[in-house]
Amino acid sequence: MAQLELWMQTLVEFMRAHQEWAIPIVFLVAFCECVAILSWLVPATVFFTAFGAAAGASGLNLVPLAIAASVGAGCGFWISYWAGLVLGPRVDHHWPFNKNPELLARGHAFFEKWGVASILIGHFFGPLRAVIAIVAGIVQMPFWPFQIANWVASTAWGFALLYGAGRLAEFMTK
Repeated sequence: MAQLELWMQTLVEFMRAHQEWAIPIVFLVAFCECVAILSWLVPATVFFTAFGAAAGASGLNLVPLAIAASVGAGCGFWISYWAGLVLGPRVDHHWPFNKNPELLARGHAFFEKWGVASILIGHFFGPLRAVIAIVAGIVQMPFWPFQIANWVASTAWGFALLYGAGRLAEFMTK
């Protein structure tokens, strides 16, 4: 944990000194977190909560960062949805699903139970975030209901994690 804190502090200092890089970095991390396969490699929820707190305490402008996180998350979910549409049920033949078939099964069961709400809920739970958009594509969820739920959830996720943690840190440091 100490190593993560040191890395976070270094990243915050870099972004503070080079604020023009903060938005693309936040976008990229959020995008990777919401693309089905990359989601397992990028721990963005922890990153955004910690980074939001550090950024808020450091005085970085949180709104553009939260917007970048929201847009990155929405685009990542969109790509996962598209992959589900294109690959369909064959997606279970590809890594990581061929090594962990229960991931798709749990995501599919959750989607069947909650429908459109699963897209909204899925953004806030790591294991679901990794599969719910691709499952929506596999079952051919209609485009507009998916996109509306995706962008509402992405915006809520980006602002809750980054902006919320940042504002709380600002409040705590005063």
